[in-house]
Parts: sequence; structure tokens; C-alpha cells
Amino acid sequence: MADLQDRVVLVSGGTQGVGAAAARAAVREGARVVVTGRRVDVGERAARDLGVVFVPCDVADVDQCRAAVAATVERFGRIDGLVDAAATTSRGTLLDTTVEDLDHHYAVNLRAPFVLMQAAVADMVRRGEPGTIVNVITMTSHGGQPYLAAYAATKAGLAGLTRNVAHAHRWDRIRVNGVNIGWTQTEGEDATQRRFHGGGDDWLEKATAAQPMGKLGQPDEIAALVTLLLSDRSGVVTGSVIDWDQNVLGAHD
Repeated sequence: MADLQDRVVLVSGGTQGVGAAAARAAVREGARVVVTGRRVDVGERAARDLGVVFVPCDVADVDQCRAAVAATVERFGRIDGLVDAAATTSRGTLLDTTVEDLDHHYAVNLRAPFVLMQAAVADMVRRGEPGTIVNVITMTSHGGQPYLAAYAATKAGLAGLTRNVAHAHRWDRIRVNGVNIGWTQTEGEDATQRRFHGGGDDWLEKATAAQPMGKLGQPDEIAALVTLLLSDRSGVVTGSVIDWDQNVLGAHD
């Protein structure tokens, strides 16, 4: 498959988890890929393993977000696609979430995609060329658990922003879509279960046994949808926020 042949794609948070899977899939389909991440050692390893260009970037920093897009354009002359996969998801209810934690969620989960899209779309419009953007969101954007108040709020904002930008730039032939991912098996989720939920070495076994499909979502499966939305295979679709989960929103036993 080479449906992204020679396209230039930037993946925020592309050094691990779903972001790394999306980067790997885009490379496999012929794209030239730039990934961002905070940790240089992890990023350099990803660059070697995935065959991508690594740009250090803490997406909570506005200037670093803009610099990541600028570095992509400087390296390859343009940007054709953007995947916003970087996120933070610390725990906290309405009553115990600090303003500082709320601000951090806002900076990473909503402001960073805004700034990255702003810079990427500016390059696409300047060149008068089409482009595609995929925002990795979450089923939690529909409401979520009580202990994910800040996460739910900022990701719900990203879902709304996705539709807004899609509408605003459809005449520029820039398609913008989102993916509301469900419970997914990643390195980060393993750390989260152990840190916040008392998960032991058997947490994954217990979790998968309780799922309808007998497994958690897999990053490579999500990446397949992300690359579909990045490519011409998804046709004219824009402004869609797709629920990617094995539980059906609004349905009850």
C-alpha cells in the first residue's frame, strides 16, 4: 500500500503508543513522517525504529508547537497531513482537580492541537493545496468517568474544534476528522493502571476478559483508521468524529 506516497505528515506524540503506531502506518503507506515527543532518548529510538524524523517538542509550549510545524516545512518544503496524538490524562474529579492540573490538560489536549492545526493549515492555505488532519480524541469526550473531569472537558473541546475547523476550511479542500478511541492497550495505559488504579501484573488479563471482543483496542488498529482518514481513500469525509470502541454509546442491556 502506498496511499500516502510522498506526503509529508507530522504526528504529535508520535514516539510511543497510538502516535507511534500512526507514524509507523504512515511510513508504510509511503509518507515522509515527522514525529514529536518530549523525551529525546525515546524520540531518537523512534526515529531509528520507525524510519521517521524526530523533533523534540513539549506540546504544552506554544512556541515549541509552532517550531515543530516550521521544522517540518523547512525539512520537506510543506506539510500535507497532521495527526494530533499527544495527550495527557491524569486523574481528578470536579472537586479535587486543581486549577494547575486543569490548565495543563488544556495546554496539552486542546491548545496544542489548536496551535498545531493553525500552523499546518496556514501552510496548506498559503500553497493553495489540500490537506488532511486527524485528531485523536477519546470516548471520554462524551462525558467519561467522574475522575476524568479535566480530560473529558478538554477532549470534548477538541471534538468541537475538529468540527469547527473542518467547516471553516472545507472550501480550501482541507479535511479535518477525529477519532474517539476507547480503552486501548499502550505503554501509557499500563503505567496509568498501575499508578492510579492499583493494577498488578494481571490487570490486562482481567481487563481483556471483561471486554465484548476479548481484548482492549490495539494501537495498530487505530492507526489503520487514522491513515485511512489521512488518505484519499476516505474521499470527501470531513468534520466526522468517529467513535472507535467496542461499547455502543447510548445502548443499554
